[in-house]
Amino acid sequence: MTIDETNINSVTSGDIVLTGDRPSGCLHLGHYVGSLRNRVLLQDKCKCYLLVADVQALSANFDHPEEVRKNVIEVCKDYLAVGIDPNKTTIFIQSMIPELTELTIYAMNLISVARLERNPTVKAELQTKSFANNITSGFLNHPVSQMADITMFKATAIPVGEDQLPLLEVSNEIVRRFNSIYKSDVLKECRGILGDVTRLVGIDGKAKASKSLGNAIMLCEEPADLKAKVFSMYTDPNHINVSDPGRVEGNVVFTYLDAFWSDKAELEDLKNQYKKGGLGDVALKSMLHNCLSHILEPIRSKRASVHEKEVLEVLMDGTNEARKVATETLRQVKDAMGLIYQ
Repeated sequence: MTIDETNINSVTSGDIVLTGDRPSGCLHLGHYVGSLRNRVLLQDKCKCYLLVADVQALSANFDHPEEVRKNVIEVCKDYLAVGIDPNKTTIFIQSMIPELTELTIYAMNLISVARLERNPTVKAELQTKSFANNITSGFLNHPVSQMADITMFKATAIPVGEDQLPLLEVSNEIVRRFNSIYKSDVLKECRGILGDVTRLVGIDGKAKASKSLGNAIMLCEEPADLKAKVFSMYTDPNHINVSDPGRVEGNVVFTYLDAFWSDKAELEDLKNQYKKGGLGDVALKSMLHNCLSHILEPIRSKRASVHEKEVLEVLMDGTNEARKVATETLRQVKDAMGLIYQ
């Protein structure tokens, strides 16, 4: 069964939204255009939870937990810098909600290893990791852990990139099996909320933007590094002279302009000019650089003003609120399973 895919306009005040990120470092423009922009808009429409998935991050960094802890702070700084308001969105740390671990264990009994191995999102991630033949069970169980995150807070709408939709399919499969076996409606199915840009290509044009691949523009990118990355972008190798006609399809600069340029009519004119000849790559990249600078400068400025003490206060307050919800949901789950002994 294919997961329901809708856009942000379908979200109502009755929805519960949950999103999250693995703290593997600062977030990048792919995160921003794929989900962060929607999160800022959604927090004014309905109840929102935002999870910092440090337990999942440990599956690839179990021998360097100090890096995960540091990255939790960095990711939360990005959240606050882009406009996520802790008074509207509950931001919490995964490892501080032990109920999530317990629900994950129960859910692991409801899905096969073969089904997890077939998950295309997991397959894609494995290609970027260095597990070789030593895939950890923790990594393989990411979809189950994410199912626990979603259902613990009875989330109905999940802003994701297109590549994450298979994870939501797994979550809904487990929910249906749980509710069927235990004759319950405690756990809820969810739908994916896609942004206008469901997948941002890397600046090399070869893969999805990713920090681990070194082909992403970070939200905390310094001005000189931003300029260097933009001017290194892949365009059209046959567009040698300004007067030469150029290809828009597969041109990374135009891919980014599609995602971030606000005047779509003006952008269409630029595309037509480029295809006919008369618009050079340097001029085009300068336009994109100015566009991205305009977006990233206020984020970078806000981020610099956020201190670790403030971040920790936000995380502790949000985690305390989330823990109360998780405690009640787990009670309902165990009651449905007949695991209440008092």
